[in-house]
Amino acid sequence: MIDPVAFELWRGRLGFAAIITTLIFIALLPMGGDAGSLPGPDLMTCFVFVWMMRRPDYLPLWLLAGAMLIADILLMRPFGLWAALVVLAGEILRARAVLMRELNFFMEWAVVSGLMLAMMVAYRFGFALTLLPQVNLGAALVQWLWSVIAYPGVVLFTGYVLALRKPSLGQVDFYGRRF
Repeated sequence: MIDPVAFELWRGRLGFAAIITTLIFIALLPMGGDAGSLPGPDLMTCFVFVWMMRRPDYLPLWLLAGAMLIADILLMRPFGLWAALVVLAGEILRARAVLMRELNFFMEWAVVSGLMLAMMVAYRFGFALTLLPQVNLGAALVQWLWSVIAYPGVVLFTGYVLALRKPSLGQVDFYGRRF
């Protein structure tokens, strides 16, 4: 027999891995991307934040860091910079999971938007510090704006399609601790 709590935990972890794998695969497909076109949202970061806001126990550090490092390698970004920023932002959300559970959606959206903006600024600062060529500020702000706009859609998708919801007050995690 399979323990239902362990099954739910691993179902959440495998679901996250499948979504990130699918998003990396779609990003690698040779479609669109004409010079001068507007950048799209960063859906991987949106999914990470939704998982961290809803069920941080489903997304351990090793899974988050590994998925983001693989994304950095395959998408040919500077190795580890974006992964480190996503892990840092995710751990900030994990440390405040109890406080975030009580927030309404609009406050959650504001917190996520602020974290995404701080990550974008830190990413650009890392590029400037190492003298790497970077995308102009307008394109980076457009991508941030699209990511902020896409976040409610990702929340709806994970809530209704994947049934990923915030834990109730009396619920316990995989180790028997209360949320």
